Amino acid sequence: MTDTERRAVDCFVCRKHRDVTLMPGGPVHEDDLVVVSHLSPRAPGQPEEVYLGHLLVEPRRHAAGLADLTDEEAGRVGHWNAAAARALRDVAGADHVYAAVIGDQVPHLHVHLLPRYPGTPRQYRWTRVDEWPGAPRGREAAVGEFVGRLRAGLLRGGRPGGSRSV
Repeated sequence: MTDTERRAVDCFVCRKHRDVTLMPGGPVHEDDLVVVSHLSPRAPGQPEEVYLGHLLVEPRRHAAGLADLTDEEAGRVGHWNAAAARALRDVAGADHVYAAVIGDQVPHLHVHLLPRYPGTPRQYRWTRVDEWPGAPRGREAAVGEFVGRLRAGLLRGGRPGGSRSV
């Protein structure tokens, strides 16, 4: 087994792509190149209640960062970041969606999408948006319901050729 194969076997992101039960409600979207999912309370280091709307846009292939994507993967990741941000705005009522790639803990690219909801105080914007005491949070059942609403919203929106929402 190569180092790359070993890293993919040990990687939580790769594991959840193989075992959708690690994603409450299943994927928001998946196709041959990209998976969009909600932050899971089952993810390492996460509390039982997570910030509702914290989405992750990930290439299926184990790629450490943006520079490691193929052109086709990069285009698809970009498309699904925009589509998921629109769903957070149009379906979940976010008034803004932050995006970040950090990559310090899990060496599999995942773009974090963090919605800011109306009424979020200024001191809780950007990196602290999920620390606001009034922020919507939920356990697995609430995450699953939220994912179902977003998936339905994405089905009403456009998708690039060859992809499907589940």
